[in-house]
Amino acid sequence: MKSAIDHALSVIRAGTADIVSEPELRAKLALGRPLRIKAGFDPTAPDLHLGHTVLLRKLRQFQDLGHTVLFLIGDFTGRIGDPTGKNATRPPLSPEDVARNAQSYEQQVFKILDPSRTEVVFNSTWMDKLGAYDIVRLASHYTVARLLERDDFAKRYVDHLPIAVHEFLYPLIQGYDSVALAADVELGGTDQRFNLLVGRELQRDYGQTPQVVITLPILEGTDGVQKMSKSLGNFIAVADTPDSIFGKVMSLSDVLMWRYFELLSLRPPAELDELRRSVDNGANPRDVKLALAHELVARFHGDAQAQISQERFLAVYSRKALPEEIDERILVVPPEGLGLAQALKAVGLVGSTSEGLRLTRQGGIKVDGQRAVETFVFQPGCVSLVQVGKHRFLRLRICEKGA
Repeated sequence: MKSAIDHALSVIRAGTADIVSEPELRAKLALGRPLRIKAGFDPTAPDLHLGHTVLLRKLRQFQDLGHTVLFLIGDFTGRIGDPTGKNATRPPLSPEDVARNAQSYEQQVFKILDPSRTEVVFNSTWMDKLGAYDIVRLASHYTVARLLERDDFAKRYVDHLPIAVHEFLYPLIQGYDSVALAADVELGGTDQRFNLLVGRELQRDYGQTPQVVITLPILEGTDGVQKMSKSLGNFIAVADTPDSIFGKVMSLSDVLMWRYFELLSLRPPAELDELRRSVDNGANPRDVKLALAHELVARFHGDAQAQISQERFLAVYSRKALPEEIDERILVVPPEGLGLAQALKAVGLVGSTSEGLRLTRQGGIKVDGQRAVETFVFQPGCVSLVQVGKHRFLRLRICEKGA
């Protein structure tokens, strides 16, 4: 029979990319106190998608094991501008942008995290108090050669692209956050590994026990190829409507479904193993996917709404109202979206906007199984199933122009 620590390790280990190091994590779990689990979020955008929730799910698992999550909002680092990881310098945010986005984050994360085991902290709390002397002393803990080991810095240096001095400070500031919070464990995506390891070294320099670093995979988008991204139109937003979330999850391939289960579901590993065995033994993958869609909609909108969305989905799809093969197209729209009639014309479903308006008034246009109205607007980031008349269908992925 597994010990409590072995059980905790099996839960934590599931779905992770790397743990530095597991023996250290075991030792920390044996301390017999709630561990301080840190994860940092720079408020660069006001909305979260399921790719972000991979990290939140793992944080929630730590909470369910009795530990405390330090949800760090990088308002200080957001104001100075951080390295993008895309061979360019990201512009800093205004204080107003930071405040607005941080508030949005707080509202969304508690759909997953347990508020009673979460401390929301801002790194301006300690960074604003550091003077020039303190910053220079912090910079003395790391060499330029070590910083150039970070992939995006190294590429830009070789390609003679500019690297601002403040960008070198960013990993040190993120690492110092771990010192200020006395973090036991820090989580981040695989693209954050370098910065997380800097935190370990700074803690050691400041006389603390180094944090354990846990990296998590980057979630593929609904296309199953590229990482989930708003600009690619392959994302599922936390703020999406219940029916939209349900439909997008059900559009995943059977193979990609397991990836989403592994990285997003709060079900214990043993239950996921049982679901896999059921499919191997002949269960319909669609029924298992329904369980995933129901779980994700329930997490963000409640179980009652998840049940309604499931019934709506089955009413459309299970009654063979749709063909087995549906073409898909990407529609690029302005940030404010695009009206229904204009969108239908743009993708060739109608010959003119007037025809689109006429068919809409006659009830001949449906979006995601619901009769559309003239004022409907396709918003960036949506994936919608459009039906014109009885036999014309098209799945639209809506992307923002210039994103």
